Amino acid sequence: MELTIAHLLYGLFTLLIILTMIFRKGVVLPTLLGTFIIAWVYKGSVVGGFTSIFHANLVAAQELFSIFLIITFMLALLHSLRDLGADRRMIQPIQKLMVNGHISFFVLVAVTYIISLFFWPTPAVPLICALLVPAAIRAGLPAMTAAVAIALAGQGMALSSDYIVQVAPSLSATAAGVDVESIADKAFVMSWISGGVAILLAYLLNRKSIRSKDDLLNEKDQKTLQTAEESTNKVRTAHLTTWSKIFAILVPLSLLIVVIYMMYNKLFAQSGDLVGGDGAAFVGGVAVILLLLSTVAFGRHHALDYISNHITEGFVFAFKAMGPVIPIADFFFLGSPELSGKILGVEEGPALLFDLVTATQEFLPQSALLAGLSILVIGIITGLDGSGFSGLPLTGALAASLETASIDASTLAAIGQMGAIWTGGGTIIAWSSLIAIAGFCGVSVMDLVRKNFFPVMIGLTIMTFIAVFFL
Repeated sequence: MELTIAHLLYGLFTLLIILTMIFRKGVVLPTLLGTFIIAWVYKGSVVGGFTSIFHANLVAAQELFSIFLIITFMLALLHSLRDLGADRRMIQPIQKLMVNGHISFFVLVAVTYIISLFFWPTPAVPLICALLVPAAIRAGLPAMTAAVAIALAGQGMALSSDYIVQVAPSLSATAAGVDVESIADKAFVMSWISGGVAILLAYLLNRKSIRSKDDLLNEKDQKTLQTAEESTNKVRTAHLTTWSKIFAILVPLSLLIVVIYMMYNKLFAQSGDLVGGDGAAFVGGVAVILLLLSTVAFGRHHALDYISNHITEGFVFAFKAMGPVIPIADFFFLGSPELSGKILGVEEGPALLFDLVTATQEFLPQSALLAGLSILVIGIITGLDGSGFSGLPLTGALAASLETASIDASTLAAIGQMGAIWTGGGTIIAWSSLIAIAGFCGVSVMDLVRKNFFPVMIGLTIMTFIAVFFL
């Protein structure tokens, strides 16, 4: 296909967006401007540009709203458990495992990973830092090393696969035009490879700093810790302790059953009933019922008000975390033939990004390894905006364009997802949610970045080589 002015403008704005990310600036403005100008040129009407920029955001919102819902319900559930005090009870037994600093490091890794898979790292961090980090420090683990463990396990390993909530795989799959399940499964394996390497390296590099229980520096680190805010909702039940104990068992048991059922359904039943978005919907639905029960147990008839507050708080968090992704996604959806027609109001939409890649195919890396490394670098660059999610539409779209007989789009998209989220999700840049971990642990965020950088980059590089040749 012959390239048009719209194609060239799309390529120009894509480069501008990447350059903006490199300079650590927000990319919402250039994506919105790019969508408007490209639509104006393609349709030959300034009115068409105005309507298309609105439709682009509407299409992106429709495609991504299920993501906002799952975030909302999981966070609302966490807040309702905090009211009951069940969130604390769920992990109190784990404190007994922290007999020394070395074991405490891996306990923090395991617990952070599991909780972050279900609730995302950012809302889970206050819980972990309030309850487990003090116990780890008493056992001899330095606050900085504790922060490294939490960041790598939660912001890196858990969030990069996002296997349960499936926000990241959904974004990547939508842009790449492939099944969510295919990306989710590969990203899960890649997250274990990159996370395993990074966490092991981090432990080896920091093991000499781990102290004994009696070290006086443990008390100094304890004083620097920040704790999470307490709930302001008033207790309306006379059996708070009883309900707290019940839900401390019921919630993790229910989520464990969900995971077991989903694994059984995928590995043995092979029914396909809970593939991709349906799996996330199953988790979200269970979270809603648990939210209803826990809110009623805490507030009785006042639950009518409390549950609204929890859901509102969940939506506020979801839109703060994911809101900027909508205008960014609409620009890259404009480059996809599956969605550009809806945006531009035409029956057959143009494949702006795919046509550009096809036209420049001879200049692009032809080997699977170079394609994988290229997508990884682009993912890392897009993660520099401090989100990790905003670049997934770009890496997903590029993955579909760079697919060859040697490597498929789902593998490339998963590699790009790893680079974007390990970077922007909060492990190696200071202007991300890594700030929360540093703040709660009372350490310098820049020092934390330096501690994480080498293990993360080595982990991502090894992961890419393995993904290209074995996945």
